[in-house]
Amino acid sequence: MSNTPENYQSLLAAVSDFAARGYNFSYNFTDGVLHCDPLNRCFYPADLLITEVYRFESMSDPADNSVVYAIESKDGIKGILVDAYGTYSDDDKNHFLEQIPIKDAST
Repeated sequence: MSNTPENYQSLLAAVSDFAARGYNFSYNFTDGVLHCDPLNRCFYPADLLITEVYRFESMSDPADNSVVYAIESKDGIKGILVDAYGTYSDDDKNHFLEQIPIKDAST
């Protein structure tokens, strides 16, 4: 039985569930684009759709606050991007992510 967003107890649980649902790649933000190293591809905001976003907050250490983005390219490549948020977030990465459309939950 896979986790549902309502019962993700950790970032690891979310990442494992995404992998089970076909989000098999990890994206890295470098030089102003998202890279998928195993495929040797880079993507721009117009190439992508954020399908899900989940935040995880640490009660004991604010430095452990993280967010996971499930991202799909227009040509069907599914992957995730894990990032910090709050104090440790990267402004350039945040600006890039703000340009990617977010899937409407009702579709």
